[in-house]
Amino acid sequence: MVKINDNYQKLQGSYLFSTIAKKVNAFSSAHPEKKIIRLGIGDVTRPLTPTIIKTLHASVDEMADEKTFRGYAPDLGYDFLRKAICDNDYRSRGCRIEEDEIFVSDGAKPDSGNIQEIFDADCKIAVCDPVYPVYVDSNVMAGRAGDYDEKTGRYTNVVYMECTAQNGFAPELPKEACDLIYLCFPNNPTGATLKKSELQQWVDYANKNGSVIIFDAAYEAYISDDCPHSIYECEGATQCAIELHSFSKNAGFTGLRLGYAVVPKELKRGGVSLNSLWARRHATKYNGAPYIVQRAGEAVYSEEGKKEIRGLIDYYMENAKYIVSGLEKAGYNVFGGTNSPYIWLATPDKMTSWEFFDHLLEKANVVGTPGVGFGACGEGYFRLTSFGSHENTREAVDRICNL
Repeated sequence: MVKINDNYQKLQGSYLFSTIAKKVNAFSSAHPEKKIIRLGIGDVTRPLTPTIIKTLHASVDEMADEKTFRGYAPDLGYDFLRKAICDNDYRSRGCRIEEDEIFVSDGAKPDSGNIQEIFDADCKIAVCDPVYPVYVDSNVMAGRAGDYDEKTGRYTNVVYMECTAQNGFAPELPKEACDLIYLCFPNNPTGATLKKSELQQWVDYANKNGSVIIFDAAYEAYISDDCPHSIYECEGATQCAIELHSFSKNAGFTGLRLGYAVVPKELKRGGVSLNSLWARRHATKYNGAPYIVQRAGEAVYSEEGKKEIRGLIDYYMENAKYIVSGLEKAGYNVFGGTNSPYIWLATPDKMTSWEFFDHLLEKANVVGTPGVGFGACGEGYFRLTSFGSHENTREAVDRICNL
């Protein structure tokens, strides 16, 4: 008889956002007259910009012409997109990244879940707590996380780096040597950032201990101060770090699906090139993002594209400013919303995260994300996103403040 992968049995319940969707759908069915405002999932709401749409139309026309039709994409992605990425995201910032170190994909989430495949099952992983669920869940599926402890709400073989208000939601270096370290800055869910000197400490730690950092930079476009946009702005990072990027939150590609991973050729463990390993995995399991989407990605880096994307980011950050200001005036303890589209707030009246979720849904008809869904240290906190429309965002904040 065929045996299943028992590691899947160790996953706790359903995926966080699936659970939220079920609860919201049940409430909506029971109260069809209620207008529910969703500020929970990090999905954008503004339409694609004119330059992106124009490029998509032109690319579709190419696919209708025998002379310009494209089939399978190259393993790493099309040269035109990788060059645009290299020039704009790295060379312009003084980072020594080459085009053949960039792997175009359909998003940072799949990459963050798949990247662990090139590492041994006995690797010790470290994650921030609270943390984006995919980092932990994908390692549970691989059998790397150990057993789940109901008392602590944590897996036994995972090192949890606690991020609290006391340390500014910035993790401290692990006291024990860890093999894989997941970092996400600007952070999801807390919105915290790291200064270059702080990030450099992680790079130095990884190089000293032979660790590999998986650096999720999905929200770097929202940085408005001097915090680093890439881990490769730190000295020695090409020897210890893999970086993940997304076009979803800056350019609104959540429906198009496009991202990329950077695996430097300098990054080796046990004498083996991780660039070569990821290239082998990429070629075997992935047929590439669609040509028309990659052309749209290239357009993001055009002069008009950059202006339009800046407009999208400014739009969402205006929402963030309104949320932070409104909640603070109402007496909430609020974090984030400065270099990030996420607002992280302490729940009032000692409510648990899920109690506050139910409270907002039932009394204000507003959906957010319970902090405990991101880890034990998220208990007593709640995440709101600034990805709604101006109108819905302001109405949601006003409803919360009027409770």
